[in-house]
Amino acid sequence: MNQQTASKSVLRRKPIDDIEEESKHSGLFKSLGLWQLTAIGVGGIIGVGIFSLAGLVAHGSEGNPGVGPAVLFSFLIAGLASGAAALSYAEFAGMIPRAGSAYTYGYVALGEIIGWFIGWDLLLEYIAIVAVVAIGISGYFDAFLSGIGIHMPTWMTSTADEGKGGIINLPAILVCLLVTWILSRGTKAFGRFELVAVAIKVILILFIIGLGIFYVNTENYNPFMPSGFGPVVAGAATVFFAVFGYDAMSTAAEEAKDGKKHMPKAIILSLIIAMLLYVAATLVLTGMQNYKDINPTAGFASAFTGVGLPVIATIISVFAVLSILTVMLTFLLGVTRVWFSMSRDGLLPGWFAKTDRHGTPQRVTWIAGIASAFLAGVFPIKEVADLTNIGILAAFVVVCVSVIVFRYTKPNAPRTFRLPLMPVVPAFGVLASAFLMFQLHWETWVRFGVWLVIGLIIYFAYGRRHSLMNPDSPRHKVTSTPLA
Repeated sequence: MNQQTASKSVLRRKPIDDIEEESKHSGLFKSLGLWQLTAIGVGGIIGVGIFSLAGLVAHGSEGNPGVGPAVLFSFLIAGLASGAAALSYAEFAGMIPRAGSAYTYGYVALGEIIGWFIGWDLLLEYIAIVAVVAIGISGYFDAFLSGIGIHMPTWMTSTADEGKGGIINLPAILVCLLVTWILSRGTKAFGRFELVAVAIKVILILFIIGLGIFYVNTENYNPFMPSGFGPVVAGAATVFFAVFGYDAMSTAAEEAKDGKKHMPKAIILSLIIAMLLYVAATLVLTGMQNYKDINPTAGFASAFTGVGLPVIATIISVFAVLSILTVMLTFLLGVTRVWFSMSRDGLLPGWFAKTDRHGTPQRVTWIAGIASAFLAGVFPIKEVADLTNIGILAAFVVVCVSVIVFRYTKPNAPRTFRLPLMPVVPAFGVLASAFLMFQLHWETWVRFGVWLVIGLIIYFAYGRRHSLMNPDSPRHKVTSTPLA
């Protein structure tokens, strides 16, 4: 295939040598150090997984039997699959510290059409994640108000599909807009807020574990796996949402002070810290209260109320709202940076890639924030959580395949981190992620397929022709820089 033909192919690859030069003109500010990056990763991983999804999977929902204390295994299975992908992300992040994460890695290693699909996929998934977390916050906020004697009308605290007589989830909408405003203030301010909020979050979880362990009743562990192993694996597909915040954190690579050195460390550190806390927290939750009695949207609040500590439950509800905000911030950051990167590459209009004096792409920040508010306001948590998981699992498959391909096609590319046991680890990541994808309901696959078809239409109608990799792109006629 000659160079001209390759430039028009949907499998044309973005040269890794172009990336560093592009980053110099990005308009994004480099203000994040190692611990701020790690805080963003931990902030994205820990939150709704402990405070909402653990209770949801343990208790069960319509069509999904409760797995009880075996929710611990659901987290471990999800964490094992996530760990293989995390090592793949770490190797890429050390080579390509660029906004875009899985989108960029797929573009460089496998070609433009693969990069497009993953980028388009992540736009929906990250927005949906923000919505899921907002719904979780709404549950804890309602629990907090109930604890002090204030009962919000049902019509404004749940959606019509939940069968509680609700119409719209107003608290979830408001919190989406609040988080959007915080992120719009700039990465430096966001990084400081995230560092403080994550520290509060970790202290809260350690407090919950330390106090809750004194109220564990071992009889609640019997039966440990009440519904068998099948629902445990299906539960892993749901809680997988809770173990991949480092993915969104890697989209901030261009805003790191030393991305090649700090990104791999931050990815691995954030996952290790999160999994240790998840294991301890799930054991305490299911030990304090029988899984059938756990509130699926405010698990720990109901557990402490159940052992006669309603004041502690109220305190947990207050700080859970604050701590879960960090998850929303991390993933809203992620969607805006992927969107920014795709626009900079010409696959979406350059209008979206404009940054303001804070080094923030305000346009995509507010569009994504409003879209997440809409999802949070009208859809139930389970449907939105499954929608996010299938997309992230697809991204993990692409990243794991990409790191194998790139190790063999670009063996001499500078790498600040090399994942061990190549290709066994990334191959395991591919198989584990694909396996978890097939545990999700067929309706989730249909929604995912519809979104990808829409993306395919947009790519061939706009992205392929306007891509900066196309020498005939209209974008070349307007500007010589990527940000027009």
